[in-house]
Amino acid sequence: MHKPTPSPLAHPASVQRRQLLWGLAAWPLLAQHALAQTPPAEVRRLRGTLQKVTPDHITLLTREGDTVTLALGAQLTVAEVYPITLAEVQAGSFIGTAALPQADGSLQAIALTVFPESARGLGEGHRPFDLQADSTMTNATVADVVSAPAGRTLQLRYAGGQKTLQVPDGTPVVTFRPADRSLLVPGASVSLSAQVVAGEPTATRINAGRNGFKLPY
Repeated sequence: MHKPTPSPLAHPASVQRRQLLWGLAAWPLLAQHALAQTPPAEVRRLRGTLQKVTPDHITLLTREGDTVTLALGAQLTVAEVYPITLAEVQAGSFIGTAALPQADGSLQAIALTVFPESARGLGEGHRPFDLQADSTMTNATVADVVSAPAGRTLQLRYAGGQKTLQVPDGTPVVTFRPADRSLLVPGASVSLSAQVVAGEPTATRINAGRNGFKLPY
């Protein structure tokens, strides 16, 4: 099998980084094959800082130090991520939390998102996550909130399971709201979903911070 030529979209910082982004770099070459498959082309998650923005494309410096250019799809969804306080997390809130498993079976939160009511139930469940090594993502309803010596303890329930989540003081807590492309400016902190659309690597959803706010995930 012929080995693909490294893409000019990948920053030449290291071979390892080029390998990590090979899927993105190879998308234009594999687009016809990928789009012919069922299910649709794989969705990739990228995080980083916008370096350049045009009406049709963005250039992203990823957290791994690579540079990737993506088209902006016609159906692009943009959301603003902004901070709230831990006190705003109440029993009944539907949340998503990146966390690290603890020896006693509980989770320790790395970052916590409170979903707006319109997104209740989105991605409900517990699964591995890629924020840090061994991290998990749990989307669940808060059944109970208990004050802890340094933070809060949340009892989480989701279809098929439950978890105890320790939320230390200082854990980033955010929510989001609909936004538009005016939020996409050089220097903006973003996390995004991308896939091949019409043969080109394309951003389909972008979560972004405003005025220098750095996303915790």
